[in-house]
Amino acid sequence: MKFIKSRKLNIIFTLFAVVSLCAAWIIAYYAVGNDYVIPSFSDTFASLFKCFTESSFWLAFLNTALRTVSAFLISFALALVTVALSKLSSAARAFINPVMVLLRTLPTLAVILILLIWSNAKVAPVIVTVLVLFPLLHTQILTAADGVDCELCEMLKAYNVPCSRRLFKVYVPLISSDVLPQTGATLSLGLKVMISAEVLSNTYSSLGGLMQTARAYLEMPRLAALTLTAIFLGLLIDLIFSLVAKINAQWKRGTND
Repeated sequence: MKFIKSRKLNIIFTLFAVVSLCAAWIIAYYAVGNDYVIPSFSDTFASLFKCFTESSFWLAFLNTALRTVSAFLISFALALVTVALSKLSSAARAFINPVMVLLRTLPTLAVILILLIWSNAKVAPVIVTVLVLFPLLHTQILTAADGVDCELCEMLKAYNVPCSRRLFKVYVPLISSDVLPQTGATLSLGLKVMISAEVLSNTYSSLGGLMQTARAYLEMPRLAALTLTAIFLGLLIDLIFSLVAKINAQWKRGTND
C-alpha cells in the first residue's frame, strides 16, 4: 500500500510540475509580448507537430541520436580500458588521473573551434562529446570498481574461481548496480553536448543544424519546438535507464534470495 501511495504521489507531483512549467511559459509570453523573444505555447506545439511530418526532421533526429550513442559507446569502451589499467597498476592510475582532470577542464567552445580546423562538422561534435563523457564515465566506473569488497576478491582468488566467472558473475553485477543508475543521466548529458556542438559546428542534417537554421531565419516557434524535442528525448533516455536500473536491482535481490 505504501508503494502504491508513493507512486501516486510521484505521478501527481510530476503532473503538477509539468502544468506549472507550461503556466510559467504562457505567463512569460504575455508578460514579454514579443514572439521573437518567447514564442507562444500554441505556435510552438503547432511547429512541433509540423516537424513530425517532415522527413528532414527525422533524418536529423536519427543522425544526432546515432552520433550521441556512438560517442557514448566510444567513451564507455575507453573508460573500461583506463579503469582496468588503473586497477591493475598504481603507476598507470597515477598517470591517468591528471589526464582525466585535464579533460574535465577543457573549454568546450575552444575545443570545437580547434576541431573544426582539424576535422569537419560531422566528426567534431562526436569528438567533443567523447572528451566530455570519457572522464565522467571513467570516474563513475572506477568509483564503482573501488567499492568492490577486497576480501571478496581475495576469497575468489583463494578458491581459484576462474577469471571469467569472477568477471561476469561477481564484478560486472556489483559494478553495474552502481553504474546503471547514472547511465541515463550521462547519456542525456551526451545528447545535450552533442546538440550544442552541432549548433556551433552548424552540422548539416542534425538537430543542432536545424536549430542553427531556425535561429538564422528567426523561426522562434520552430527553434523552441526543436529544443522541446531534445528535452523530451533526454527525459525518455533517463526514464528508460531508470527502469533498467530498477529491473537490475530487483534481479539482484531475487538472485540473493
